[in-house]
Amino acid sequence: MADAVEEALPRAVALSWGVAERPQRGPKRELSIERIIETAIEIADTEGLGAVSMSRIATALGFTTMSLYRYVTSKDDVLLLMQDAVCDIPIPPDDEVIDWRAGLRGWAAASIHVLQAHPWFADIPISGMPLMPNNLAILDWGLRVMKDLPLSEPEKMSTALLLSSYARAVGVVERDVTQARAREDTPAQRGEAFTEALSELVTDERFPYLAPLVRSGVYSDAEGEDEQDDFAYGLERILDGIQHYVDAKATGAPVVAYEPRPEPIPHDKAVREAAKARREAEGRLREARKREREAIARVRERERNAAEKAKERDAKAAEKAAKEAEKAAKEAAKG
Repeated sequence: MADAVEEALPRAVALSWGVAERPQRGPKRELSIERIIETAIEIADTEGLGAVSMSRIATALGFTTMSLYRYVTSKDDVLLLMQDAVCDIPIPPDDEVIDWRAGLRGWAAASIHVLQAHPWFADIPISGMPLMPNNLAILDWGLRVMKDLPLSEPEKMSTALLLSSYARAVGVVERDVTQARAREDTPAQRGEAFTEALSELVTDERFPYLAPLVRSGVYSDAEGEDEQDDFAYGLERILDGIQHYVDAKATGAPVVAYEPRPEPIPHDKAVREAAKARREAEGRLREARKREREAIARVRERERNAAEKAKERDAKAAEKAAKEAEKAAKEAAKG
């Protein structure tokens, strides 16, 4: 039975589950799969995933490259085992009493914490469904949190995929931004001067909804670190959506599980040209509306100026009439 399981699984998966036969250690008992993977993780943590190679690992351990192949069959095995090793994270106990929102909040946060600790994690391509024990332990944790929700098993899996994908996406963005800011040759894309320069390009006419955001400084974080935690904010909105769906199912209210995916826009030259013409027409329309607003403003300004002048003339005429009346009254008194 064990042989059948080993034969059915990829080498790295079989090693991670302990069902693959491991080579006997050498006389000095210095080399092992664990040491190989620990060394590979250290290299990736300090130099990035691109620095990980069989020869690099062997050099760091003080062995020949060929000696590593007694333990792992390829670099792909190493990458999968590295991925599983960093997923060996503390999981709350089964008897922990916590509501599902708090549980999923912690579960999603654990994913982004792995990325923060090991920025290379997301650079390993996803090759299929999770098969490694630590990956499956984390998935099992998430499903345990959802055990009492009125969701079908496929819905629970879709929910787990939604939250893990969101955490992965945000984690990658945060990692890339952090690395870009740390590079000395990268200009700081923030600050008042950068915001002013960007405001010259992002105009109300071309980007009517983005321009106010740029002027406020939020887009380039001109005032320093943004106080809002974008990951936490987005996570709460996702949980709000799950809450709405769960409540509707619990009360028997009609719900739409999902709508079919919209058909993709054909990637065709004629479509691209038509879209370009539409964007240009929209640009001309925005420019025309700008000129219209400016014309209206000028007319209103002229009307205000004319009204003020008429008011001044009326005031002067009234003042003159009052003086003439006063003069006439004095003359009449003398006579």
